[in-house]
Amino acid sequence: MKIALITDTHWGARNDSQVFMNYFKRFYEEVFFPYLEEHNIKTCIHLGDVVDRRKFINYRILKDLRENFINRLWKMGVDTHIIIGNHDTFYKNTNEVNSIAELFSTYDGNIEPWMYSKPTEVEFDGLKILMMPWICPENHEIAMKMIQDTKAQILMGHLEIIGIEQIIGSWNYTGIDASVFSKFDMAMSGHFHHKSTGGNIYYLGNPYEITWSDYNDPRGFHIFDTATRELEFIRNPFSMFYKIFYDDEEKTMEQVVQQDFSEYKDCYVKVVVQNKTNQYWFDMMMDNLYKSDVAHVMVVENFLDTDINDDDLVNEAEDTLTILSKYVEGLNVEVDKLELDKLLKNLYSDALNAETVYQ
Repeated sequence: MKIALITDTHWGARNDSQVFMNYFKRFYEEVFFPYLEEHNIKTCIHLGDVVDRRKFINYRILKDLRENFINRLWKMGVDTHIIIGNHDTFYKNTNEVNSIAELFSTYDGNIEPWMYSKPTEVEFDGLKILMMPWICPENHEIAMKMIQDTKAQILMGHLEIIGIEQIIGSWNYTGIDASVFSKFDMAMSGHFHHKSTGGNIYYLGNPYEITWSDYNDPRGFHIFDTATRELEFIRNPFSMFYKIFYDDEEKTMEQVVQQDFSEYKDCYVKVVVQNKTNQYWFDMMMDNLYKSDVAHVMVVENFLDTDINDDDLVNEAEDTLTILSKYVEGLNVEVDKLELDKLLKNLYSDALNAETVYQ
């Protein structure tokens, strides 16, 4: 039996941005559902964070979520299972009030058994899997007991595990020790959007790019074979974030100003200036870039340090989270740098959700 695994879909991300919503829908319409149909996949497990915001959801986003994901799975006859993640819950200390139960339960409250707000053992084709939702103060004791007592060799959940690479070059230092899950042959999880593996722990990664931290980091979903326990990665070929490295030193005007930027339509682009010898050429190139209907453009260049090299300039184009982490690491202060790093990342995440998006 083969099961589609997807996680951290974050419907409503970037303050309900229609640009990002269209990008997400392209993945479902051209990658995810065609694959399920072509390979006759009839079971899907979502490992948490279906929606982006814990407190509310935009009606337009809800309509898209219902029509383009939940209802489509049901109409295809896909046996759907959803594990509750931290973004799906209203409170931080309990999973009791969550978006999936409130949005998709029937009039009599019948949501089980396809939604898991509590640790639950489920059997798929003879293989027992422990479904582990976000571990919070209310369910911590029962979660630890279920992990200790279960005979299941496979765990799927939405977990915060210490020592996991949460984004490229940045590791997580809070949560649950990895040794807690050592009894399982495989512990698969959502929560961190970067796809990574450490021993028996598999962070599956989310299906598409949401912030600059995701740049050049493969995204997609997985197919899990219950018989062989093989985990196959199906890559999403579409990107939202791009970098253009501008260098006109050894190019003709035609090569600079006649570039085709159509692939960047509705995308976020950073123009990294390595060598700019002709301002007019650069302005013409930028004009063509804007005419291609990019969603957002940022130019990275340095006018002050004439000795800057290419590596330094590329580093200037790093994503915000990487810059924040490196800044904290270099501070000469007597504070807990791990806590400070976590605080800054939380503030950055809150800022993304509060940003103004023009549509």
